Amino acid sequence: MPRCVFCELAFKINTHAHSHTCPHPHKHTHLSFEDLRIAVLHRRLPCVSSGTTLHGMALAGKKIVFNYCGRGGLMRFECSNPSDFRIEADGVLYAARTLQRSTLPVSPLLITASDTATQQQWVAQVRLVQEGAVPPVMSKDLKEIAFPPRNMDSQLKRMKRDWVIPPINVPENSRGPFPQELVRIRSDHDKNRSLRYSVTGPGADQPPTGIFIIDPISGELSVNKPLDREHIPNFHLRAHAVDLNGNQVENPIDIVINVIDMNDNRPEFTHQIWNGTVPEGSKPGSFVMTVTAVDKDDPKTANGMLRYKILSQNPESPTSNMFTINNKTGGIITVAAGLDREKVPQYTLIIQASDMEGNPMYGLSNTATAVIRVTDINDNPPEFTAETFFGEVPENRVNVIVANLTVTDKDQPNTLAWNAVYKITGGDPTGRFSVPTDPTTNEGLVTVVKPIDYETSRTYVLTVEARNEVPLAKGIHTPRQSTATVSIRVIDVNESPYFEPNPKFIRLEEGMMPDSTLTTFSAQDPDRFMQQTIRYSKLSDPANWLRIDTNTGRITTIAILDRESPYVKNNLYNATFLATDNGIPPASGTGTLQIFLLDINDNAPRVSPQEVEICEKPDPNAINITAFDGDLSPNAGPFAFELANRPADVRRNWTITRISGDYAQVSLKIGFLESGIYEIPIIITDSGNLPMSNTSYLRIKVCQCDINGDCTDQQHIMAAGLGTGAIISILLCIIILLILVLMFVVWMKRRDKERQAKQLLIDPEDDVRDNILKYDEEGGGEEDQDYDLSQLQQPDTIEPDAIKPVGIRRLDERPLHPEPQYPMRSAAPHPGDIGDFINEGLKAADNDPTAPPYDSLLVFDYEGSGSTAGSLSSLNSSSSGGDQDYDYLNDWGPRFRKLADMYGGSDD
Repeated sequence: MPRCVFCELAFKINTHAHSHTCPHPHKHTHLSFEDLRIAVLHRRLPCVSSGTTLHGMALAGKKIVFNYCGRGGLMRFECSNPSDFRIEADGVLYAARTLQRSTLPVSPLLITASDTATQQQWVAQVRLVQEGAVPPVMSKDLKEIAFPPRNMDSQLKRMKRDWVIPPINVPENSRGPFPQELVRIRSDHDKNRSLRYSVTGPGADQPPTGIFIIDPISGELSVNKPLDREHIPNFHLRAHAVDLNGNQVENPIDIVINVIDMNDNRPEFTHQIWNGTVPEGSKPGSFVMTVTAVDKDDPKTANGMLRYKILSQNPESPTSNMFTINNKTGGIITVAAGLDREKVPQYTLIIQASDMEGNPMYGLSNTATAVIRVTDINDNPPEFTAETFFGEVPENRVNVIVANLTVTDKDQPNTLAWNAVYKITGGDPTGRFSVPTDPTTNEGLVTVVKPIDYETSRTYVLTVEARNEVPLAKGIHTPRQSTATVSIRVIDVNESPYFEPNPKFIRLEEGMMPDSTLTTFSAQDPDRFMQQTIRYSKLSDPANWLRIDTNTGRITTIAILDRESPYVKNNLYNATFLATDNGIPPASGTGTLQIFLLDINDNAPRVSPQEVEICEKPDPNAINITAFDGDLSPNAGPFAFELANRPADVRRNWTITRISGDYAQVSLKIGFLESGIYEIPIIITDSGNLPMSNTSYLRIKVCQCDINGDCTDQQHIMAAGLGTGAIISILLCIIILLILVLMFVVWMKRRDKERQAKQLLIDPEDDVRDNILKYDEEGGGEEDQDYDLSQLQQPDTIEPDAIKPVGIRRLDERPLHPEPQYPMRSAAPHPGDIGDFINEGLKAADNDPTAPPYDSLLVFDYEGSGSTAGSLSSLNSSSSGGDQDYDYLNDWGPRFRKLADMYGGSDD
C-alpha cells in the first residue's frame, strides 16, 4: 500500500536543482525560493509512517502544495502563524510577506489538517532556515556521507546550510567479523589538506564506550561488538572533521544508528500460574479470565507480536474443549455447556504464548498454567435422610430439643447454597414447635417453644420442609425428599395442683369471731389420668387469723378479724395456702385468698392533737382540736364534742364549741391561768349506727411567755407537771441508786482490806506472783515426790557456806539479812496465850520486809524437840486421851467451840 505525506518534495535553488524522489508514483511540482528555504518535517501525517523526513523549498511569494494522498473527504488546513503565512483550502501554503533574516521565526511552523467527516487530525512541522544551505550529498551506495561546501561564490550569496542524514540501521546480535564497517565520512577539504575525523556521543567516547570507532584518516565508522536492541535501541553520534592543527573545518554531522530487532527473546508470562473462577452452569461464551505474556522484542515487528492458544485441559470432562482463548488478547471464555462443580470442581489449562504472530516454524514460545475453579450455585436442594423422624417430650417442658433432622446437600458446605432453613408446614396450628438450624451440622433441631399438655394431646405429627438460604437456580425444582414427617409423643408427668380462681376474693365484716367458717379454697389436679389426693396447708398468714382443713380446704378463723390491723392494706388481707398431691414426686401449687374487710363501728374517737401549749394570758385564748377515729365513714364523723362534768373546774374555766363535723374549739373562760399542766377531759361521740363515745384528754401546758408569745419557763412547767406516780418512781430510782453505791463502797473497802492483809512487803521486782519460777526440776511420778520441805520452813541458823552469790538465789527464797524475832510460846498453858501469840506473830510478819508471799506458810513455832508445845501425837493417842482435861477450851471463845465439843465432853 503506498504511503506518502505531502507529495511536493522537489526544490530548486537558482541554477542548481536538487530533487528528492518519492517512492510513490505521484506527480511532483518543483518549487523555488529566493530568500527562504522551508524544510518540511512531518509529525503525524496521513498515510505516512513515523520517522520519514521531508524537505521542501519555495520562492518568496510562491506556493507549496500539500496533497492529501487520495482522501475523498473534505480537508481543513490551519497555520500556526497566520500573520506571516497562510494556507488555502486546496492545501497551498503562501508566504504572506517578505521575511528578512532577522525576522525568521525560531519556533517551527505547524500545519494542521482536519478531516471534516471523521474529525481526524494530522500535524506537519515546517522549519525555516537561512537561504544558502545545501542538503547533504550521499553516495549512491549510501555508504559515504560528504560534507557540503563551506563557501560559495560571492555572487551567489549562499551560506552553508544544515542537513539531515537518514538513520543507519544495524541488526542486533550480528556475528561479525568485528569491527564491522557501517559508513564512511569525508569532507571536500580533504583534497587540499590532511584532515582528521572523529565521533562523539554514547557508544563512542561516552558510556558505554568502545562500541563505535572511526578511522581518523579514512573516516570509516565501524561497530566493534554485537548490539542488543533490548538494551539500547538506538545511538545518537556526532561526526567531526578537523585539520592537523585541530581547527574545525566542517560543522559536526549528527548520525543516528538504529539497532534492528531480531527475534532473540521468548515470550514471558507475567505469572506462571493464573487463577480464575467461573460459576457452574455458565452458558457458552461466558468470560473466565485473561492471561498476559510479554516479549522484549520490538512489538511493532513480528518478533514481538504474540499469539495465545490452549495446549491441554485437565480433566477432559464433560468435553475436552470446555474453554477457548483469544489468540491476540489472552482472554479465556467458555465454549461448551455442562460446568458442574459437584462433578468437576476445578480445571487446569496449559496456555502457550508464541511470537512471530504464532508461526510455529519461526516463532519462540513459552507456557503457563491457568487454574479455573468452578464456583458453586444453588443447583442442589437439601434432602432429608429419612422420610419420618421420631421424638418424645415430657409435658409442660419448654426449650427442649425433641428430634434432630438430618439432610444432605451436594452444594459447597458452609455456603448460602448449602445452609439449610427448616419450616413447619403442617401439624402445629398453635405454634408450639420451632425448627432452628444447627450452624455446625446443618441439622434441624425440633424444639418445644410452648408448654404441651398431655391431657389435651398425646401425640403430634409435624410436616417439615427444608430449603436453602438462597433460592434454587433457575430450572431446578424442589424434590419430594425435601419434605419429612416428625412424629412426637408426649410423656405424662405429675403436674402441680392449681387453685381456681387464684387469687380468690371474698368480702367479710370485721370483728368475725373465732371458729367462724369463711369459705372453701380448694385446688384442682390437672392429672386426670392419675388417681391422686390433695392435702392443704397454710403457707402465709401474717396476722395468724386463719386455719385451713388439710383434706377439704375449708377455711375458718382462729382470731377476730380487725380491719384496723397493720396487716390490712386498703381493707385487704392476703393469705397464701399450699396444695400438695401424693404423686411421685409430689407436686404442689399455691393460691392466694384475698379478704376484703368491711368496716364496723369498733373504734372510739380520740382527740387530736393530744397536747397543746398556751400562755398564762392567752391571746387568742382558743385552741382548735379535731377528732380521730380508726373506723371509716359512716362509723366515724361527724363527731359530737362535750366537756366532762368532772373535775368541776373544767367547765368553770373552759368551754368547747363545735366548728364542723370533725373540728371543735376549746376556749378559756378566764383571762389568766397559772403556769402548769392541765388535762381537759373531752367526750367525743362518733356517728355510727351504734355510736361510740370516748373521753379523751387534751393536755394543755400553760407557761409564761415573752413579748413574742414564746414560753420562757419550760423547766418550771415540766417540774410542775409531774404527777404523784412520776415523783414516786423518781424517788425509788434515787434510793436504789444510793443502795447500789453503798454496796459498791463496802465491797471496795472489804477488798482493800483483804488486799492489805495479803500484800507482799518485798520489792516488786522480787514478787513471785509476776515472775516465772524455774526450778530446773521435772516431776517423774510417784517415785519422784520425795521433796525437801525444810526449805519452806524458817531455819534457825544460816550456814555461811549456804549463802549463794547475788544473781543465783531464787526469787522465792528467804533473804539472807537478819530477820525480826518472832515470839516464842511459853511452856505453861494459859487460856489467853494462844490469841496473844498469834497476834504478836502477825504483827511481826507484817513488819518483816522479807516475809514470804501471801499464800506462803508462816511458821510460828516448831514441832518436835525444838518446840515449846511438845509433841502433838498425844491428840491421837488413846492412852492419854482420858487423862487430859480439855474443858478450858470452852473458855477460849466461839472459834474453839467445835474443838471443845470434840475433846471436852465425857467418854460417852
